[in-house]
Amino acid sequence: MDSAIRLRQGTAEDFPAVWDLLGLVFHDEFEGEARDAEEAVFEPERSLVADDAGLMAGHALAFGRRLGVPGGELPAAHISSVGVRPTHRRRGLLTALMHRQLIDIAEAGREPLAVLWASETSIYPRFGYGPAAFRHKFSIMNQEVRLPAPPPGPPARLRMGSPADLLGELRQVYDRVRPGRVGWSDRDDNWWRYVLADPKDQRDGATRQHAVLLDGPTGPAGYALWRVKGGWTDHGPDGEVQVGEVVAGDPVTYQALWRFLLGIDLTRTVSYKLGAVDEPLQFLVDEPRRLGARKMDALFVRLVDLPAALAARRYLTAVDVVLEVDDPILPANAGRWRLTGGPDGATCVRTGDPADLACPVTDLGAAYLGGTSLATLAAAGRVHQLSDNDPSAAFGWHRPPSVTEVF
Repeated sequence: MDSAIRLRQGTAEDFPAVWDLLGLVFHDEFEGEARDAEEAVFEPERSLVADDAGLMAGHALAFGRRLGVPGGELPAAHISSVGVRPTHRRRGLLTALMHRQLIDIAEAGREPLAVLWASETSIYPRFGYGPAAFRHKFSIMNQEVRLPAPPPGPPARLRMGSPADLLGELRQVYDRVRPGRVGWSDRDDNWWRYVLADPKDQRDGATRQHAVLLDGPTGPAGYALWRVKGGWTDHGPDGEVQVGEVVAGDPVTYQALWRFLLGIDLTRTVSYKLGAVDEPLQFLVDEPRRLGARKMDALFVRLVDLPAALAARRYLTAVDVVLEVDDPILPANAGRWRLTGGPDGATCVRTGDPADLACPVTDLGAAYLGGTSLATLAAAGRVHQLSDNDPSAAFGWHRPPSVTEVF
């Protein structure tokens, strides 16, 4: 990194400069509600600034949140707002920021994991982040798919309203469903405000966001967030339903919400960018090809405190394996580790025993949530199986990880 540039902790007063930098880096201008929501979750003490004589040359931020992992949840540094000013590229700033951030997280000792969404997927594996959760982007021809008939009895009771007005009930459903979902993050008041921010200039001509809530016998059972972008062609109505979230506590509620979303008048397409890899909708409709599913990357995971992270999650089957790990940025993670555990708990300690498997920390991060198979990584030549003791099945989970938001 250029010796004239210093890295320093951010302050609350840095936010306007951070916002301007992100506008330059991501080629957009976010103002009003979007800016206010971003400022509400800004954590200045977790902000890292590359300062060039008072000019913000680069920035990286960590949010303190909890992440669902196999068998529970963990504190995880949610990395965001990373960028380097166009005039300061190719000078080592990004590398310096990412290394310093990881070292700071490790030294603080609060978060054994770091997670992020990658703007460019070639960048972050260099710093130990592996592709751990994927998503389906759906473009559904809603006039050409059918769901099973609803169960006999009274029809589901649906209520529509603004997300702000229904926030208490949305939060109740989310907090009830989230503990069982790997890859979902917790949300306090500020994060709900962030997720529900709805600036008009970012809708690309679509309506404001709506919420639909399904009431069950004991209270709210599920919800969906959606908007519509209207359209007409020579053949008539051609609107698009844009789905933000679908959160349901049971299959009947899930089907009822999708029946509603697929049946909105004057529309011909339903888009959903954050569908799960194993989205149940794929196994419900009569013509799955009309869902237009496209698999894409989502969360990247980085093990910061390797033994703590491996001991904190649960494993699908019994495992007793020696891992040899390389980590040039956080050398405390490097070496041989004996991982012993199963569905009820695990331990991870240093050992001098021969290794069963060798890999960079990047690929252990990719496998951590159970969405990327160690066996697949071995087939790609990234993980080296050194004995017949293969832990791939143990690292899996009942359902693959999924995501509900971009942060």
